[in-house]
Amino acid sequence: MDRIETDGPSQATKKFPWIIYWIVLFLIVVVALSPIGSVVVAGWIASSHGCRVDEGSAHPCVIDGKDYGQTLYTLGVLGWFMLITIPAGAIAFLAWLIVLLLHQRAWKKRK
Repeated sequence: MDRIETDGPSQATKKFPWIIYWIVLFLIVVVALSPIGSVVVAGWIASSHGCRVDEGSAHPCVIDGKDYGQTLYTLGVLGWFMLITIPAGAIAFLAWLIVLLLHQRAWKKRK
């Protein structure tokens, strides 16, 4: 019996592209929570070197002879972006989840 060669796998043998959806969902969460990460890093660096960080003003923080107070202050203040990124990330996450569910339903109907 002769076999018929095709250019690629048919729709029936292709698997649903879960990995793409999970990667995008993961990236949405990372971007939404990244301002929290900057605050944690600033606090950790400041506390490990005996420095003070707050959103009121930059305080001197000398590490290995260089003042990183302004940098730590900037990292700490970047945390305020979470007021935008967390709600936007939640909306994007839900929208992408809806797209995932609709795509999966359409995928199952085609099979």
